[in-house]
Amino acid sequence: MGRIGLAIRVFFRVLFDATLAEQARRLLADERPAEPAAAKQAAESPAKKQPAARTAGRSDALSLLAALQREGRFVDFIKEPLAAYSDAQVGAAVRDVHRDCSAVLERFFAVRPLVDGTEGAEVDVPTGFDAAQFRLVGNVQGQPPYRGKLCHHGWQATRKDLPDWTGGPSSAMVLSPAEVELK
Repeated sequence: MGRIGLAIRVFFRVLFDATLAEQARRLLADERPAEPAAAKQAAESPAKKQPAARTAGRSDALSLLAALQREGRFVDFIKEPLAAYSDAQVGAAVRDVHRDCSAVLERFFAVRPLVDGTEGAEVDVPTGFDAAQFRLVGNVQGQPPYRGKLCHHGWQATRKDLPDWTGGPSSAMVLSPAEVELK
């Protein structure tokens, strides 16, 4: 459960922290990390500073969360108190949420393993490796290259294809509309 818990924590941190999301995007795209803000501001002259372009008032994180809710009922599942349900009932609900949310991630990001290989296989970590691609655990000694057992293959997005937001400012924060049955 440790890696699953970590993955969920990372997911929500990236979802709601734009700075961390940008760092993760750069890491997944194999780009160099962004310069610290203070160093970047000191290097730029006032004439070079331009406001960041924003589209229609909704973040990509909210668009992703809305899609996960719309297609997989993700928010409903996470916000539902589960104590009153049996393990079998929770398990049955998880199958649908898992399938539908997985389809959203595949469509938007084409998520693939970062390292080819099965857990437990021997892998090489090269000299000059990117710390965003390899997290070394256990008895880390000496200098790279390293050879060790693959505990988790990691994940990477091979694309980012989120839909453009077309709603108005008053609904930019809405993840799912309220449903009202009329008589």
